[in-house]
Amino acid sequence: MLSKLENAPDTQTRKLRQQYINPSEAERAIQESIKAQLDDAPHRLLNTFTGRLCDGEAQINAFKTSTEYKELLSSSLRIQHVVATYFRCVTLSHRWEGKEPLLHDIQDKVVDELIPVGGIVKLQSFCKTVRAAGYRWGWIDTCCIDQTNNVELQKSLNSMFVWYRTSALTMVYLSDVPSSSKPGALARSAWNTRGWTVPEFLAPKVIRFYQNDWTPELEDATGIDAKILVAFSPGMINAREKLQWVSTRVTTVQEDIAYSLFGIFGVHLPVMYGEKKQNALGRLLQEVVARSGDISALDWVTFRRRSALLRQTVAVDLALKLYALLDNLNAPRFANCRLQLHCIAFRVTAVTQRPIEHEETYFTYEVKADGLRDMQITTEDRLLQFSRERPARQPFLLVRPWDRRLLELPDYADDTDDFTLPGSPREEGPVDPESSERAMRLIVRLGQPFSAFLLAQQRSGEYKRIASDRNIITQVKDVGYVHGMDVKTLEIL
Repeated sequence: MLSKLENAPDTQTRKLRQQYINPSEAERAIQESIKAQLDDAPHRLLNTFTGRLCDGEAQINAFKTSTEYKELLSSSLRIQHVVATYFRCVTLSHRWEGKEPLLHDIQDKVVDELIPVGGIVKLQSFCKTVRAAGYRWGWIDTCCIDQTNNVELQKSLNSMFVWYRTSALTMVYLSDVPSSSKPGALARSAWNTRGWTVPEFLAPKVIRFYQNDWTPELEDATGIDAKILVAFSPGMINAREKLQWVSTRVTTVQEDIAYSLFGIFGVHLPVMYGEKKQNALGRLLQEVVARSGDISALDWVTFRRRSALLRQTVAVDLALKLYALLDNLNAPRFANCRLQLHCIAFRVTAVTQRPIEHEETYFTYEVKADGLRDMQITTEDRLLQFSRERPARQPFLLVRPWDRRLLELPDYADDTDDFTLPGSPREEGPVDPESSERAMRLIVRLGQPFSAFLLAQQRSGEYKRIASDRNIITQVKDVGYVHGMDVKTLEIL
């Protein structure tokens, strides 16, 4: 029969042959479909029909003894459909509470036969809900990962975004939202404050929310734009905004605030528990800046932009020179674990501590800098107080990290044949009005309030950033202070 289809005179019939295969081809097609299905699946899944935890081999064996496998027709299209349907997996997004069942607690046991206490109740309810929804396989991070195996744990943390992404459904369990709650209780749930729940919410294509009795909760409030939720894809675009999503979130283990972002940015980095949050975030930011060149990722606390702009007149030749100088700066980069930061630097001339009213872990300082308005900075660090009359040995700078978007450069996809950079005309003669206008718009932007970094120079010559409890928002005193804008490239530890 297959040979007749294969040798048929008309093209349509021969195409029909491609959908049908002989037994040996069928077995090979089944194996290929299974492999493709399990490539991006978790290493272990709960069989919600039997209540047993299964690795990949056990899942395949279960499939080969199933009715679906035995009833497969010799159609490659049906094989792909049956395999994909059988291995559909449901993932759970939740927050860890008390004693959660781990791998060794349920391995080689039937979940439904365990004593329903503590986290076992949640596990049993999840399996029951998955089964009722028509799915066979479920995954929970508590017991489907060997938490004692560092190699497996690291691989799992780097893969979890993909697992949630390829799952058929993600169930979000809100243990602190009772069934009597009014719609919108998700906004007040502790789940909405946890670091790991951000990628668990962004990655899946289908999500259902459940209250503490496993009845649906339909409202959501996550602080993430609805348009992003509809078509989110991991990557470096809008790095600062992605970092802001977790800026108010908490994690049980401090390093997880960084590790939970690996999938969102599409990066694979070593997981090193014990390195502390600052180092984990530092490694992530280094990767983000190195890949994207977006220095704004280093500054991820939001502030309200002021919309009123005061246009000031500035000598056009000075504006053009500054524009050309800034245009020649390359993208920021990391080298030898140090950030090469292009910036506009302002020398700090005075630091004075304000009186401490109560016992506080933070210190507030009045800060003055050449060319900038006076400001207050609150930090955990004790800063050396100094003034113009009593200068400090250790230099301090307030810097504006350089952002090339301020130049308004055209897209390379546009026709740039007639484009001339301000300050670099292709031949001697008067500067064209468009270049002058672009340079003047840059000056106006540089006169707006901006978010600054406070840097302290170290003995070796590099600089170290002084962390503050919120953005340091400052502004030049006079937008005509163009000649005093010191463009530098600093090495940041």
